[in-house]
Amino acid sequence: MTTGNKKGVIFDLDGVLVNTGGFHRQSWYDLAEEEGITTMSDEFFYSTFGMQNYQIIPMLLRKELSAGEIKRLSDWKEQRYRELIVGRLNLLDGVRELIDDLKSCGFHLAIGSSTPRVNLDFMLDETGVRDYFDALVAGEDVANGKPAPDTFLKAAEKLVMPPRRCVVVEDAVQGVQAAKAAGMAVIAITTTRPRADLSEADMIVDSMTELNADNFEKLLATQ
Repeated sequence: MTTGNKKGVIFDLDGVLVNTGGFHRQSWYDLAEEEGITTMSDEFFYSTFGMQNYQIIPMLLRKELSAGEIKRLSDWKEQRYRELIVGRLNLLDGVRELIDDLKSCGFHLAIGSSTPRVNLDFMLDETGVRDYFDALVAGEDVANGKPAPDTFLKAAEKLVMPPRRCVVVEDAVQGVQAAKAAGMAVIAITTTRPRADLSEADMIVDSMTELNADNFEKLLATQ
């Protein structure tokens, strides 16, 4: 198969492969309580979901912080998140069937996530799907987080295929914007945002059970 004929799917992680939003939300509230931060709210959480911690933390504290302080707060938040998800992490309905279908139809699969690498590795080990994926991109792998296109462009680079041969699956507004900025078709799932917020996507679904390989083939045919 030549590079031009290769086809790829790049999945976001949180809210797409696994339903972790509630655990992330709780870990942000726990961080806020630990640090005496009074600006944490559900509105803030959902508006920043999909962004990297280095982007979120200064917004939460409403001030500039040193790189060391951002790392300290980020590490605390992510450690708390992992404590919350131990033994409670499951693939979303339809995910395993979809990735099986995509692989059987010759798709190369990647994960392009804003999450730290340790969280990504934890998820892959907990759910047993590591071998399905040909490339992995975590937060540390790019200079600019979503909505910049860097995450998805890096994933396409690792898959050794042009962006136009990749379809992204996302749940966050910033993720949809990042996919579009990368020149990729994008399917959005309404696990964390309402349909109206995801209107830039090429296709919107409420569950991964609605998708099969044919949906991705059709989107690539229009690119």
